[in-house]
Amino acid sequence: MALYRTRSAAVFGIDAHLIDVEVDMAQSGSSRDFITVGMPDTAIRESRERIKSALLNSGFGYPAKSVTINLAPANVRKEGAGFDLPMAMGILGAMGLCPKSEEHILVGELSLDGMIRPVRGALSMAVCARKQGIPNVVVPFENAAEAAVVEGVNVFGVRHLGEALHLLNDPGRLKPAQPQCVTAAESLEAVALDYADVRGQTVGKRALEVAAAGSHNLLMIGPPGSGKTMLARRLPGILPPLSFVEALETTQVHSVAGVLPRGQGLLAQRPFRAPHHSVSDAGFVGGGSGFPRPGEVSLAHNGVLFLDELPEFNRNVLELLRQPLEDGAVSLARTAMSLTFPARFMLLGAMNPCPCGFFGDRSKECRCTGAQIQRYIGKISGPLLDRIDIHIEVPAVEFKELRGQADGVCSATMRERILAARATQLGRGWLNSQIPPARIREFCPLDGAAERTLEMAVRRFSLSARAHDRLLKVARTIADLAGSSQVAAKHLAEAIQYRSLDREYWT
Repeated sequence: MALYRTRSAAVFGIDAHLIDVEVDMAQSGSSRDFITVGMPDTAIRESRERIKSALLNSGFGYPAKSVTINLAPANVRKEGAGFDLPMAMGILGAMGLCPKSEEHILVGELSLDGMIRPVRGALSMAVCARKQGIPNVVVPFENAAEAAVVEGVNVFGVRHLGEALHLLNDPGRLKPAQPQCVTAAESLEAVALDYADVRGQTVGKRALEVAAAGSHNLLMIGPPGSGKTMLARRLPGILPPLSFVEALETTQVHSVAGVLPRGQGLLAQRPFRAPHHSVSDAGFVGGGSGFPRPGEVSLAHNGVLFLDELPEFNRNVLELLRQPLEDGAVSLARTAMSLTFPARFMLLGAMNPCPCGFFGDRSKECRCTGAQIQRYIGKISGPLLDRIDIHIEVPAVEFKELRGQADGVCSATMRERILAARATQLGRGWLNSQIPPARIREFCPLDGAAERTLEMAVRRFSLSARAHDRLLKVARTIADLAGSSQVAAKHLAEAIQYRSLDREYWT
């Protein structure tokens, strides 16, 4: 048998596409010839040395013939060492040691001794196999748990090249991997931080509850040590559990990015990403050399993106937030292709009111000049502020509150109210932060008093059309938490409080 074909998959964005691996062996030419065509990258071209050593060290030998491998379709660039396993199996098939394997997608990186290393994007490849009607997927053992969550596909985790060969020769030799299920209770146990540990900051806790209930973006302003980071770190404990669809999307992004822990199945907790302010543009929204990779905004998909010390981030980086906050996705255009990564997240920002951090503080004097303060807070542009629904002040905690008893507000109680409010929203078809502009009047009906309150707020604070809509959405969430079908003046008044702080600091 001189010509043999196996199948693999390549990841573009977060989706995988089927790749045919065709292996041809010929008598003519030098036995040292090993040619790979089909737009392979450097990692694939280097695979010939890994494959030769793996075959020899596994006891299969290496043919004294020239080998030509084609990765089809040839007009799409391929990258990564995950093609090692299908290429090696193709050579074994051409040697007559392996039966036809067109009902399998194979992926894995080979060590020189034949061991199989994990790869990125195994979950996406299993999804691709299901779409293409291919019943079996062979992946490295460490990737089996994530790929096994896809229904309708048999996923086999293998540790060694010989084990993969035995599997194809004797399909009943190895049992398919089973998906790992994590319950919502187990997920909550992993979140140890509780709002009951936070003294004072009643307004901050309430605002975070409103933000979590409607998936609203939130900005906290306060002096150093006032508890902004403490409040932010406890937000995952009050968020609803991931649905299966959300968990699949989130795990897929983390799998493609290569940050999914080994042996991890579906992610059970909503992501909480807190990048350092020195993050690059590509690290933040995605990109990089070769094929673009997901950035922090995509890794926070269906979760929280926490930006501490917000003005310390490069302004160009902050402006890149505008598209994902509006569209819930990031589009990256390259010469050869355009890729889209999902990026629907809650933005949670924290910042000091000035460079020294004590502007407006009652106990410490601020030594910053007016120009320094304006330059500092001016890094947060108006269009970005308009996309942040809630702005709150987090003042320093008074001694009596610090030494007093807890206020009784715990994460479990907040979470129950949030779950009830979200159930109401999902009954309407959207979370409140995602209500389309055309449906705002339908979902946010106002009585006469509320209409007058809204008009006063728009005129007094010179709110933009976007800020007007977001104000109504926040008021709708407050009404949902109160179990009210009507948005009353008191709900709107509380929402206005969450929009007035930015006008105070930025004027």
